[in-house]
Amino acid sequence: MVERVDASNEERKSNSFVEQLIEEDLANGKNGGRIQTRFPPEPNGYIHIGHAKAICMDFGAAEKYGGICNLRFDDTNPSKEDTEYVDSIMEDIKWLGFHWANVYYASDYFQQLWDLAVWMIKQGLAYIDEQTSEQMAAQKGTPTTPGTESPYRNRPIEENLELFNKMNTPEAVEGSMVLRAKLDMSNPNMHFRDPVIYRIIHTPHHRTGSKWHAYPMYDFAHGQSDFFEGVTHSICTLEFVPHRPLYDKLVDFLKEYKGEADNIGDNRPRQIEFNRLNLTYTVMSKRKLHTLVDEHLVNGWDDPRMPTVCGMRRRGYSAQSIRNFIKSIGYTKFDALNDYALLEAAVRDDLNARACRVSAVLDPVKLVITNYPEGQTEELEAINNPENEADGSHTITFSRELWIEREDFMEDAPKKFFRMTPGKEVRLKNAYIVKCTGCKKDENGNVTEIYAEYDPDSKSGMEGANRKVKGTLHWVSTSHCLPAEVRIYDRLFMVENPSADERDFHELLNPDSLCVLKNCYVESYLAEKKPGDFLQFQRIGYFTPDLDSTPDKLIFNKTVGLKDSWAKMNK
Repeated sequence: MVERVDASNEERKSNSFVEQLIEEDLANGKNGGRIQTRFPPEPNGYIHIGHAKAICMDFGAAEKYGGICNLRFDDTNPSKEDTEYVDSIMEDIKWLGFHWANVYYASDYFQQLWDLAVWMIKQGLAYIDEQTSEQMAAQKGTPTTPGTESPYRNRPIEENLELFNKMNTPEAVEGSMVLRAKLDMSNPNMHFRDPVIYRIIHTPHHRTGSKWHAYPMYDFAHGQSDFFEGVTHSICTLEFVPHRPLYDKLVDFLKEYKGEADNIGDNRPRQIEFNRLNLTYTVMSKRKLHTLVDEHLVNGWDDPRMPTVCGMRRRGYSAQSIRNFIKSIGYTKFDALNDYALLEAAVRDDLNARACRVSAVLDPVKLVITNYPEGQTEELEAINNPENEADGSHTITFSRELWIEREDFMEDAPKKFFRMTPGKEVRLKNAYIVKCTGCKKDENGNVTEIYAEYDPDSKSGMEGANRKVKGTLHWVSTSHCLPAEVRIYDRLFMVENPSADERDFHELLNPDSLCVLKNCYVESYLAEKKPGDFLQFQRIGYFTPDLDSTPDKLIFNKTVGLKDSWAKMNK
């Protein structure tokens, strides 16, 4: 028996209809007051933020109500599954901050499911159908017209048993026959019209090898696996609403079956459905995500433009920001399209409290402070995070020659340009106030150097140095910085809802979703930073070192800007 965790009324207060239903079951003593959930991914790809929403509910509800959540891989289709996906799913769940009580696989129950199917055949509840998939689809009818029975529906039990055993041999031809449950071909719920429950697949299984050649369908394995494990609440997304009656019906068959199911009690899992997580300017379809990866339209499953959890981690999203976003949009019975900007706002809010403030210049132009002594340098204090004093500080070197952003200088500036322009003063972050005195250009008119003079009495932190100027610029010393590559990411698709667009989704891809800047400079302090560290490039945005980054070649990914500029640019 799992020990219940006591919590205050406020902590236990439900914040979704799913939790309200769980609380009703607890109040009614269902399942002996026991809570057990599961997260049941199919290991046929990397999990994305839509799965993260289910993870937060499955694990979060169990944790909140003193229960357990298990991880179960629904590995019933070996042609699409791989241990690579198993490993990545486990890593992503742990990174999100959740912990499972047990790890199970649907393949753990293959023998029990096979025996149940044999029992169904013997009871006249299942039969072998040798029609083509097209023929079966045609005779299923429509939601408003009943289906017609298969010509094989009433074949003798012994013949069905013989053919079912033949399905599980190397000689069986894929697609030549299937096992169907004998239910109701006139039922308005199409899932009840003799659903396929076993098919032939000869691809070796990632766990069982070539032991099996006939594999259970998802609908047949899913509810039974829940029941074998003692799941109390089967929480899933809205597309499973029409599957729920079949889920319950197959559990009824399992309860009648005595064979190896002698551990079955009177309680059954309660299926609860909530809305999927959909984001603008992206797709969640595993098929399309596979296409993006397989056709090298992105650089793998963890490409920072992908909606995968590993992609978001590589981009620099924090686990807590993803959890905060999911909590903010909630769980409902209505599908919605969530603005990607809401996710970015959650990331921005979380990183503001976490990120170390550093200086980086992405489009450099040289600034020469002509009255600063040649060869002289100063070590200046830079606060790591003004939001958290405990994060301390680091030093940045100041010298006569600096890199600043090219866009921070304008020779003929409008009145409200408060950055560097001849005759006006600006403050260099953590350093001095300087006045621009002019610039040097090449034969094409491009600015190659900017000149300024500094006020030695204006050093930040110096007594009496608080003279106000309207602009503050970031910088790095040309002799005390490191070259870096910076990758700037944009929306992966050009249209708001690519999943609903009837055009080929290849046509909808944003050709400018990745911009690589190769001639950037960052302060030398960043040499020690690792992937997963949260950084704020001052005045630019939030960044993190990429997995490709090395001490000899620093590479940084832009996580999100300091402000939401997307909506403004795309009005």
